[in-house]
Amino acid sequence: MSEPDHEAFFNTHRNSNVENLVIPIRDGFFSSKYKPVDYKHLHELAAVEKMASEKIQLKIKKTEQFSKHNKEQMLLKQHRQVWWQEHKRLSENRQKAEAEIKAFLDEESHKHKFFVDMKDLEHKLSEERDTYQTNTIAPIWQLQENLKLWLNEMQCYLSEESCLKFKINPVEMLQQIKSVKKQQKPILEFLILESLALEREMEDYKTEALAHSFEEKNGLFLEVPSALLSLECPYPDLKTFLISECRKLASGYWSKLQEIDQQLEVLCSNTEWNEEDQWIFQAVINQYPSDLQKKTKLCLDVLQRYLPHKSRHDLVVHKKAWDHYHFIRSRRRALILDWAQTRKAFLLKAVTTAAEASAAHEMEVVLANTRRKQLEICADLKAKVLQWKAQQEEAAKLDAAIAARRKEEKDEKERIQKEQEIIRRAQEKEKVKKYWAEKQLKWQKQEEKNLQHLEELRKLMSKQAVKDRERVKFRQALLEKRLLEKKELALQAAHKEEEKKKCLELLQQQVAVVAKLDPARVVADTVASKARMGIRTKEEFDIQKPLFQLHTYNEQQIISDPRLRVELALREAGLHKTLYAKEILPKIPPLKLPRRDMESTAFKM
Repeated sequence: MSEPDHEAFFNTHRNSNVENLVIPIRDGFFSSKYKPVDYKHLHELAAVEKMASEKIQLKIKKTEQFSKHNKEQMLLKQHRQVWWQEHKRLSENRQKAEAEIKAFLDEESHKHKFFVDMKDLEHKLSEERDTYQTNTIAPIWQLQENLKLWLNEMQCYLSEESCLKFKINPVEMLQQIKSVKKQQKPILEFLILESLALEREMEDYKTEALAHSFEEKNGLFLEVPSALLSLECPYPDLKTFLISECRKLASGYWSKLQEIDQQLEVLCSNTEWNEEDQWIFQAVINQYPSDLQKKTKLCLDVLQRYLPHKSRHDLVVHKKAWDHYHFIRSRRRALILDWAQTRKAFLLKAVTTAAEASAAHEMEVVLANTRRKQLEICADLKAKVLQWKAQQEEAAKLDAAIAARRKEEKDEKERIQKEQEIIRRAQEKEKVKKYWAEKQLKWQKQEEKNLQHLEELRKLMSKQAVKDRERVKFRQALLEKRLLEKKELALQAAHKEEEKKKCLELLQQQVAVVAKLDPARVVADTVASKARMGIRTKEEFDIQKPLFQLHTYNEQQIISDPRLRVELALREAGLHKTLYAKEILPKIPPLKLPRRDMESTAFKM
């Protein structure tokens, strides 16, 4: 019920019971309806409730602490997984780098003495490292193990509340630890100073390398490639144009690179972190891969542990600046790669253009030489043509004279040939007339022979037609006879089928079941059940009684078979193995012929 409902309820109660409320006030506090207030009991109840509330708050705090601890453990587990992967990757990279350095030194040691000295120095440093580890690090680790063992023993003694004395004196242990610290302090100070000197030296080398790389990049961007300067081009204007285009392209990329470098310098100058914090931040960020889930959360958690003097807001702002710095660095690398590819493509295009220009220049030179040679050849040919023309005119005159004389001889020959042809044609006409007369005579004789043969064929065909009609009649009669025979055979087969069905019905009636209805036999005991129960077990057992009834031939039926009687007679006469016996025995029929379905065909194949 909501608050307005409560108000309505109480108002209604007051309005309805006003008269009942007047009586206790009129009677006073000494009325029997009122009792004195027990403040002590109320304080006890409040204290109990307060204790219960404090217990609940304590449980909530414990739950929060437990949840925080679990969350912390989960984060540490994720950190350990990332650290283990990073350690594995760094170990693999270290082994790979050491193997490559060793292979390089082994290959180059045969060529240069410097690499032999490097190998000797490496061996010397390795021996020094092993000696330092044996003399300094191993005792410290041993002392650490002894301290752990001693602390475990102390905890066992304290847990058992024993008053026994410890085997190890704590004062001596403290003195030993102080002496070890005192011995290790100068060594550590020397190592720290040496590491700082090496770091400063490496920074100097890094500065020199960066300056050298900057100069190289400046030369890479602004200098014209030597391949383009040494390019052989027959046209100087084209070579100058290619060099100017290369410088223009390089200046464009150089201006973009300077702009990106300025942005990087601005980002580097805006940061207020010292070198150590920056180094820790960079190392932590590089440990976590970019495709890791919740990378930002894990990185900020580790950074808050390593850099407790930095707030989370400072870390988030610095990480955003770091991401922006890396984005600009990736842009710078992409720009340098793009410039390298563009420069390479420009050089290839310039070389191709120069080659095409050289080929075109060579083609022009070849065409000029060819044109000059063609003019010389044309002059020579013109002189030869004029000489040939004069010779041809003289030869034409001689050919015309010879042709006129040959034409006269040819006309004379043609006239003689025409006369001979007329004579030959007259002779051939006579021969053709004679040939056609002989051919006509032969045709007449052949026609008479054909007519005579046609008459003979007609007579034979008429005789054959009479014979064919007789044969057709005979075949029709024969076909009708066969059809009648087939009908008779079909009738006989149908009659035999009816007789067979009648015989089968008679046989079925003979072997039909004639058992009478006997309900008592259905529920009665069987022979086997009676034998199990011991009923009729004392009856005499007839050993000569057959096990079961046989339904087969008796001796009289077997002796009455004529095949057996003939075989016995032949055996008595000693003729049962002769050819006569072998031929006659299969031909003797049995006393009763077997059914067709019972006849064996095994020996007829």
